[in-house]
Amino acid sequence: MKKWAVAAAAVLLLLSGCSSKETVKQTEKKEKVVDKVVEKVEEKKENPFSFPLTGIGSEEKTDGRAIAVMINNDPKARPQSGLHKADIVYELLTEGDVTRFIAVFQSEKPANIGPVRSSRAYYIELAKGLDAFYVAHGYSEEARKMLESNYVDNINGMVYDGTLFKRSSARKAPHNSYITYENVLKGAAEKKYSMEKSPPSFAFMSEEESKHVTGSDAKSVMISYSRNAFSNAAYEFDESLGKYKRFSGGEQTIDLDSNDPILLDNIFIIETAHQVVDEVGHKKIDLKSGGKGYLLQKGKVNEVEWANKDGRIVPVKNGEEVPFVQGKTWVNVVPTNPGLQKSVSFNGE
Repeated sequence: MKKWAVAAAAVLLLLSGCSSKETVKQTEKKEKVVDKVVEKVEEKKENPFSFPLTGIGSEEKTDGRAIAVMINNDPKARPQSGLHKADIVYELLTEGDVTRFIAVFQSEKPANIGPVRSSRAYYIELAKGLDAFYVAHGYSEEARKMLESNYVDNINGMVYDGTLFKRSSARKAPHNSYITYENVLKGAAEKKYSMEKSPPSFAFMSEEESKHVTGSDAKSVMISYSRNAFSNAAYEFDESLGKYKRFSGGEQTIDLDSNDPILLDNIFIIETAHQVVDEVGHKKIDLKSGGKGYLLQKGKVNEVEWANKDGRIVPVKNGEEVPFVQGKTWVNVVPTNPGLQKSVSFNGE
């Protein structure tokens, strides 16, 4: 009996030890699982701030006024400087079927910007909608009246040529006017404009939502502005980057100073009425009435409408604003009736 008692006690001790070890193992396993969950939660934790024109998160405050700069797109002005750091670029026709850009900067501040070109009324309206500080060199008569009446806070190279605006010896006028970001701020300070208020924010997807973008395939798109190919714009989706590369007149759009390519997350194409209003070829472009549009994101395209929401051009569907993918956006404004065979074509069609 004593032997049986000793054996029974030994078995109990053995079972107790195994149970204790198993308990420790299970506890360690649970702790590891909890640690992994905590790590994933921390990874997904959103930044407390985000940039209003890109939606990209930031650990620091993203306050600050946007600046909107008129950029030359004549072939003699390419490649341009600073475009790769713009949050949004709007491309519209001017005279002679040549496009011109208004590049909007807020999240990044390029050292050098240009060539800076002259203003038109519809570009001023776009800057006004973002409460941006407007920078141009020259103007049409209609634009001059708007600027001189302080319709928007602005500086112009017609006043500051050779001071805030510098001429490059590598190019000929009117394709050689440049301004540094530092001189933009100097101009704002000289005219006592506040640069603190941030622009209104666009709607953006979360990073997770952007992984599930649906639509028709749009690996490439061609936008024809005129019968002369030098003004045509094209975009090609780079699968490895998840972004669109831009081309002008068949050549990739890069930065003059750094050779960095223009990489875009949203291509927003809108159709609207264009009207030639004088013998010079100045245009009136309707940026208020809304109309048909296309939104390209992550290699997909969706037909949308566009609307003017308090001065901002936004994509809408079924009356609701369609969110952008976080990142940089290029907006191409094309004529409703361009007089061309086809103004927008996808995938080489």
